[in-house]
Amino acid sequence: QVRLEESGGGSVQSGGSLRLSCAASGYRYSSICMGWFRQALEKEREGVALIGSDGRSAYEDSVKDRFAISRDNAKNTVYLQMDRLQLEDTATYYCAAGRIYPSGFCIQAMTRPADFGYWGQGTQVTVSS
Repeated sequence: QVRLEESGGGSVQSGGSLRLSCAASGYRYSSICMGWFRQALEKEREGVALIGSDGRSAYEDSVKDRFAISRDNAKNTVYLQMDRLQLEDTATYYCAAGRIYPSGFCIQAMTRPADFGYWGQGTQVTVSS
């Protein structure tokens, strides 16, 4: 049974920072494609950042240079460091995992949430002015 558990969401003022964590279990974590998606009210779920098994990563344009995704295979955990948060970043953030190989295909899956078969329960990030 694959399980993903997010933590680290909360409320922050514009310009602030948060770090999300996603603890994974139930599969061979080191080889799997991991990512963060988000969904704001009345909007579709969108990809934010992806990371392949070899550490290569990809970002949605609006978060480039502000967010950083990383993974610690020894801890079966993926992180999303979010800096210079903006009002538009307010959303529920979801951790996702998918058997998308090789790594090059993983980081191309930003617009294909359906390719990710495993999801966390979501954590709320609220940015205020």
